[in-house]
Amino acid sequence: MRHPYQRVGVFIDVSNMYHSAKNLYRANVNFAKILETALAGRQLIRAIAYVIRSKSQEEQTFFEALGRQGFEVKMKDLQIFPGGMKKADWDVGIAIDAIKLADKLDVVVLVSGDGDYLPLLTYLNENKGCLVEVIAFGETTSGKLIGAADDFIDLSKNKRKFLLRLPAGR
Repeated sequence: MRHPYQRVGVFIDVSNMYHSAKNLYRANVNFAKILETALAGRQLIRAIAYVIRSKSQEEQTFFEALGRQGFEVKMKDLQIFPGGMKKADWDVGIAIDAIKLADKLDVVVLVSGDGDYLPLLTYLNENKGCLVEVIAFGETTSGKLIGAADDFIDLSKNKRKFLLRLPAGR
């Protein structure tokens, strides 16, 4: 049920996608192709990529590339606790942004397989009337998340399109 007048918001959990691609395929994600697929000829209202900053020069280049591809990049610093434990996630931030923008959207596209987003998808669909679509790797996506989505695009079914190979030695 896609048509060119639908207003679309795309919310990408970059860390979730990065780790899924790295663990499954030892590759990087082609976020430009994901955005193109998410839009499917529809009207883009916002495309937000949520990233975790750990202060490496390589990641700054990556963040700038996301900006050039049409994403608004939101950054959060990696938290390192005494004892070495690390924490970094955007679940609450993504949920809040999606809810705040929902009244301006017909379709919310979540790019993540994290099952923690299940209440968000349910709320957007039942309370805000938004279609909810999920784009992620089927092998690392919560079955309940897939079930709650109006549409699911499995990136694993078209690896050539959605993955970039890592350089040798990585």
